Amino acid sequence: MADAQKKIERIQRALAHEEGDRVPVGEFYWTLFMEQCKAKWGADFDPYRYFDLDYVVINPNMDPRIQPFEILHDDGDEVVVKTGFGATIRRSGKKPMPHFEAFSITQPEQMAEFGFDDPADPRRFFIAGDDQINGVGDALGRNIPAWDDRVDAYAGDFAMFGSVCDPFEYLWRCIGSENALIWMATDYEALAAFIDRIGEFMLRHAQAQIDAGRGRLCGMYIWGDVAYVKGMLFGAARWRDMFKPHVKALIDLFHRNGLMVIYHGCGNATDIFDDFVEMALDAYNPLEAKAGLDVVKLKERYAGKLAFCGNIDVRVLESGDPDAIRREVRYKLRAAQGGGWIFQSDHSISGGVTPESYALAIETLREFGNYPLRTV
Repeated sequence: MADAQKKIERIQRALAHEEGDRVPVGEFYWTLFMEQCKAKWGADFDPYRYFDLDYVVINPNMDPRIQPFEILHDDGDEVVVKTGFGATIRRSGKKPMPHFEAFSITQPEQMAEFGFDDPADPRRFFIAGDDQINGVGDALGRNIPAWDDRVDAYAGDFAMFGSVCDPFEYLWRCIGSENALIWMATDYEALAAFIDRIGEFMLRHAQAQIDAGRGRLCGMYIWGDVAYVKGMLFGAARWRDMFKPHVKALIDLFHRNGLMVIYHGCGNATDIFDDFVEMALDAYNPLEAKAGLDVVKLKERYAGKLAFCGNIDVRVLESGDPDAIRREVRYKLRAAQGGGWIFQSDHSISGGVTPESYALAIETLREFGNYPLRTV
């Protein structure tokens, strides 16, 4: 527990825009990268322990309906499943992303009829099983160990974060991104009512997760992809109208419970960064470099107001160029002057990154990321 407390304090200081002993580090890893690391360092390889990361995010079961996956097709390479979201998803070979083929809600009027199991159902936290967010990604995972057990596996050695979805992240998983965007214009009232139901579900789920954590959590992630590489998926005004109140309610709940809050949103969502400042969000992740984001420049604007987590360009890590990797790490470390930044990739470590390249990035961080920072 002493190691965990030191890491918690390290992150707390960074998010409070203060310098601690060293720059904190976190990360998410794709399955193919993990397979390469296990081939190199052994089957028991654990990236959080091997690279001495500071925090781990553990996702509970957030499916609307708690149920095993329905296997619609499986030929050994391709598998098609139907999940508790009612989504039909195809997972093909080693492709990095699954393909969403169908959703159970296809007409606006069906949103009012869509049912949710109890957000505080103990099975979400204490029983192993299938769930979409943990189980359908760059690989298919079945019978995921209970959230409680996964938290326990790391709680003594790391800062522990739970997680929830913001309403848009949850909405598109129920009705699809295309319908979500179209119905904002064609069926505003029905969509707004469904978003409000989702917001209430996630708020109650968040409280249940805090309770299930029994003091082991120090923070929460909010998953919310509302942007793409060139900007918002829909106007900032619409986001403020339909989604912001629910995000604020989550942030307020977490802060009342003494938890740090990091919002994960892919793409370029800078149009709403000032809104996050207003809502007292602690940090924003992952700051995709390929979306034109530069944490050093963002730090100049938001120093003392919004901390950042991420922005190490995965494309540079994938290049395998040692000089380029070291330059990338040393440049982004400028954002850590005065605190306010957590070292992390600009999305997650892909299968295109070799274990040696990622290890070099961490080695460079350890060489130059101790406070007081050397000239970077």
